[in-house]
Parts: sequence; structure tokens; C-alpha cells
Amino acid sequence: MNMKYPKEYLDEIKLRLKVSHVVGKFVQLKKRGKEFIGLSPFKNEKSPSFTVSDEKEFYHCFSTGEHGNIFDFLMKTKSMGFGEAVKVLASEAGMQPYRFSNFDEKREKKFTTYKNIYKEYSEFFNKQLFENSNDSYLALEYLKKRKISRNIIEEFRLGYVPWKNSFYDELTKKYSEEEINSTGLYYKNDKTGRYVDRFNSRIIFPVNNLTGDTIAFGGRIIKESKLAKYINSPETDFYKKGRVIFNLDKAKSLRVQTNEVIIVEGYMDVLSLRASGINNVVANSGTALTESQIDLIWKFFSDPIVCLDGDISGQKAALRIAEKLIPTINEGNKIFFSVLPAGEDPDDFIKKNGKENFKNFLEGKKIIQNYIWDEYIKDIKRNDPFTISKFEKKIKNICYTIKDEVLKKYILEEFLEKIKDLTPILNTKKNVKNFKNFKKKDFRILNETKILHEQRNSFTKEQLKEHSILFIMLNHAEAAQSKIEELSEINFSTIDCNALKDLILKYYSDEVDNNKIKIKATDQFQNLVKSIENNSNLKNIINKKDYNQKIEILNEQLEDLNQMNQLKEIQLLEGKLAKNLDEASFSELIKLKSQLNKD
Repeated sequence: MNMKYPKEYLDEIKLRLKVSHVVGKFVQLKKRGKEFIGLSPFKNEKSPSFTVSDEKEFYHCFSTGEHGNIFDFLMKTKSMGFGEAVKVLASEAGMQPYRFSNFDEKREKKFTTYKNIYKEYSEFFNKQLFENSNDSYLALEYLKKRKISRNIIEEFRLGYVPWKNSFYDELTKKYSEEEINSTGLYYKNDKTGRYVDRFNSRIIFPVNNLTGDTIAFGGRIIKESKLAKYINSPETDFYKKGRVIFNLDKAKSLRVQTNEVIIVEGYMDVLSLRASGINNVVANSGTALTESQIDLIWKFFSDPIVCLDGDISGQKAALRIAEKLIPTINEGNKIFFSVLPAGEDPDDFIKKNGKENFKNFLEGKKIIQNYIWDEYIKDIKRNDPFTISKFEKKIKNICYTIKDEVLKKYILEEFLEKIKDLTPILNTKKNVKNFKNFKKKDFRILNETKILHEQRNSFTKEQLKEHSILFIMLNHAEAAQSKIEELSEINFSTIDCNALKDLILKYYSDEVDNNKIKIKATDQFQNLVKSIENNSNLKNIINKKDYNQKIEILNEQLEDLNQMNQLKEIQLLEGKLAKNLDEASFSELIKLKSQLNKD
């Protein structure tokens, strides 16, 4: 069964999945140096003897001698056959299942031929770069001017395709016209009927898949021409631009050392950074970064940094990438952005400033949601409600796209806090409190009232405030009557407290005799009134105050209780938003939080 799977297919699964990721789902692992340790899944033990190495792509159990790769682990611990283990891991790696059909076998043979043609083409034109000819001299001079050494040329297997060469004829000796055409390396001239080399007069940059096989090229013209400066291979059966990342085949080995990889725009940027000693760098080769590409990068690096050119087109491209990819982020996979100075690309920057300054520059990277905010806010005028309104809708719509519901909630909360600082109505000296650090308003509280706040007994803080309000309503009707409107609107935490409050308010319209009100209220709410009336602290504090002080205490309790109710509503809305973010709930949340910040 094992031999039926192409080696490249199995190798790519292993490359996409860390051993620690697969094993860590079933064994609790702890990092120790470059490796992980844990208790053996093959034997009951108290001291860990089980190790995992992502770098070497295997696990080893010292107590039992068990050793193997990710396929072996599932087979031995989950009683799976090899085929089943491959299917499970291929799915986890984001790869299509291998079905062993005649189509698959034919496709595999075609792919082998395809790779062989690319390998021969790459080797032939790598040698052409060092031929003693005028064209090859110009190509080497161009690379020398860009400070690309012979070592880098060999490492990346760069080549040069002269205008006139006979390599197509050489290929026809071994391969059919159909097989050569499938590579996209040549196109037919309509006038002459001859095949023309797509990359003629260009330096070529081999584009490899994860297993290191060349499957496409990028080409850079070296002479002044009306032709495009850079071109890429056309898409073929085996090369899809949106699924391949330049230099990831080399950079992936660094995943055990860092979570970061720098995503640049062009081939020369990668080569220049590599020449300066920065190895964790890849390129999207001038195409818009796709979900498939970022998913592939995340298999190796959880914190990629997008670092495109500092010109207007580069900045626009970076923002488009951020808008497209923010839906895909989650707690384990992030995206950062570093904006280069205007007019500079990574190649220019590192040549001018050096490796250390470039690394220092990357320290100022912005996480994706902050980068989007900073780019959007450039277009608004502070204290202009029209541009702020448009901005708010735009930033909310971006937040709505995030697929991870919990993360969506917290990024939304972060945006809400920032938006409040831009809102003209709220952007005053009185309203600069941050909701996250919100504290009860700084009312002038009487020392005696503080005792009420600190009481616990069998009551919650909320119940103590409610009982304080009801005590004043029962015993000091003349003071409570001045706050009838507020008392009518406030909601208590229990049905009985609300009903008692409503009953007292009803009697206020008929009479204000405190004793009569207490007697009638006790008839219906005997236990509740008894509990309130027997609170000695309430009696000692409130009864001793004059009319104005009683009103002040009542105000304090009503204000605090109102805030508690608003906070409860906010919590309920946040819970609702975490499950299903809708416009109505969002607007209500903004309204409530705005009210909390009003004096």
C-alpha cells in the first residue's frame, strides 16, 4: 500500500505538518530546546521518556524504543492502516486525497515528465549564465550590480536564456511536442509556425514546490525594452500561481527557529535579503496574496510579516491583502504588516541601511487589524460626523468578515473603543474614560453611604442598593417623591422588588403618609418589607439625615443601579454578538457604551 503513494505526495504531507502538531493532539508536550518531551503514549510512566523533533521529523520513545514519523504515530496509537493515516493527515494538511485511479496514475507520469523538462531547462540555462558571450556578460553584470554573488546564483539556480538558442530542438529528441507544450516554457509564433522561448533575453528565477522541484519560472528582462520587466510562467496543470510561494521550499526549514517569515513582493527582494543574511523570507511573486498561499505559509510560520514596496502601488497592494485575508485570522495564525518608507522596496532598504537596521525596522510591524485601521483613518477628518460615519461603517464591515466568532468579538470591541475617541459628541474632556478601565462614577459619596456599599451579609451589592432605595421610598416618601420619574424607569433584579416599588409609587398619588404606605405594602410583601425594615444599618444611616442628604443618597443608589443594569445589558449583547454579529445589536451596544461615558 505504501508504494502506491507517490513519494512527493507523502513528502508534502510531512512538510506541511509538524510532528509536534500531530502528536500534540494526543500527548501533552513541553518544549525543551529544539525538541518536545512528554509521557509515552506507548507505556504508562511517571517520568517523560518520549521526545518529538520537528527538525528531524520524527518521534522517539526511549522507554519502549518506538520510533517513527507522523504516519507511524497514527498507525501505532490509533490502530489505523497506512492508507487511512495518509487520508487523515492529507486532509489536515489541506491536500486532496490520492485516489489511485487511472487518471491519478497518468497524471503522476505527466508530472514526472513535466518536472524532468523543467530540471533540464533550468540546468541548461544556469550554465548559459556563465558562457563567455556578450549576453551572458550583461546578465552577470546586472546581478553583480544588484549585489547578487555567485553563491546566491548557485543556491537559487538562476539562469539566463539567450535570444537565440537551440534548446527546444534538444528537448524534442526526448519529449513529444505535447509534453513540451504542457510546461508553458514555449509558445508558437503565428507567422513562422516555430516555437519561441517565453523567457528569451531574460534572467530566470526557478519557482519550486515544497519538495524542491522546479515547476515554474519568473523572468527578468536585462535590456531596455517595451516588454514587461518581469514575467511569470503561465498557469499549467502543475503550477497554480495562487498556491505557490517563492522560496518557501528553502525557508520552511527555519520553522523550528522562528514563527516569523517575511513576505516580500519580488524575486530580487528575496535574493537581496538572503544575500544580507536574512533567510526567513518568501515572495508572492507580484501576484495578490491568496488564502491558499497564506494557509500554506501558516503551516510553517504562524506570524508572517507582509513587507511590500513603499510606493503607492505597493501600499495599495498591502491594504488589499489585509482586506482579503483578515477573514482568515485566528488565535493561532496572525498576519503583520511593515510599511516601508515611500519609494523604497526591501532590496533598496537593506542595501542602504544594512541587515540590523532592517530587522529593527521590522520590530515596528503592525498586526493586521491595526494596520487596516491606520490606513483607513488617513481618509477621515476628525470631528467631521459625515466622514466618521462612513469610516465607522467601513471598519465595521471589515470586522464582520472575520470567521473566528470569538476573535471577531474582541477585535470589534477594540474598534469600538477607538471609534469613541473620534466621535464629536463623546470626544470631550468629560468623556475620555476607557470602557475597559471603567470604574463607578466619582460621585461625592457620604461616609455613611460607603458602609451600605461594603455590607455583604446575605445580600448582593445590587440587592443592597435596591433595598436602600425601597427603604427611602417606605420611610421618607417626601424625599422619594422628588425622584418619581427615575424610580418609575429603574428595573430591580427581582419580581418582588419591582412589584413593591410599583405599589409604593401607586400609593404616592393618593397619600404620602409613611406609616399608611408601610402597612399597605406589608400586607402584600410581608417578608420583603420586614427584611428591609429590619436592616439596622439602613435605619441608623438614612433616618439621621436631613431632607437634602436623603435625596443625595437616593440619587447615588439610583445612578449606581442604573449603571449596573447597563453593564448587564452590555454583557448580554456581547454574548449575542459573539454568536451572531448583526447591525441592530451592534448599534445598541454602541448606544449603551456611549451612555456609560456620559456624566
